[in-house]
Amino acid sequence: MPTSLPLRLLQLLIGLFLYGMGAAVMIRAAIGVAPWDVLPQGIALQTPLSFGVATNVIGALVLLLWWPIRQKPGLGTVLNVLLIGPSAQFGLWLLPEVHGLVWQVPMFVLGLLLVAVATGLYIGARFGPGPRDGLMTGLHACTGWPIWLVRSLIEGTVLVIGWYLGGNVGLGTLAFALLIGPLCGYTLPLFGVRKPEPAPALR
Repeated sequence: MPTSLPLRLLQLLIGLFLYGMGAAVMIRAAIGVAPWDVLPQGIALQTPLSFGVATNVIGALVLLLWWPIRQKPGLGTVLNVLLIGPSAQFGLWLLPEVHGLVWQVPMFVLGLLLVAVATGLYIGARFGPGPRDGLMTGLHACTGWPIWLVRSLIEGTVLVIGWYLGGNVGLGTLAFALLIGPLCGYTLPLFGVRKPEPAPALR
């Protein structure tokens, strides 16, 4: 786990770049994308905005929602808004869309693994959560609702809106929802987020 500021910053930047690339890989696999990627994909289909720009705009709008729930962004939060969109757009420019499940499934799995590794990297750098995660934890703190319920409501809302706009909802979307948690449970400790030590027994 890096402790020096330059190494942590490098880890953050690599994580954000890989996150955007992972999203692009899953989009090119064309069997469904992550719930938060369905919305910018739908917006890109219905407006002149590219997927990358739509991702940036959504991130900025979500960040604005932090103010009424008294969340404080960190450097990682701001860079998340600024960098994931361009990284994803670069990946879409670089990668062709594949056809046939024999190519689509491995490509989707690669994208899913990239996002899991990227999440461990950028959160492990300890520069603050992404705007979406901060919205989730902030609403949890304000409402007292269980974190799973808050996350489900947020992701369900953006998923439905994105699907209505034409975003790609498929088996990959379900696979992402089911697998990203366990995968991040492995990558977060690997890249710096340790489980809390148990409290010492009282004597």
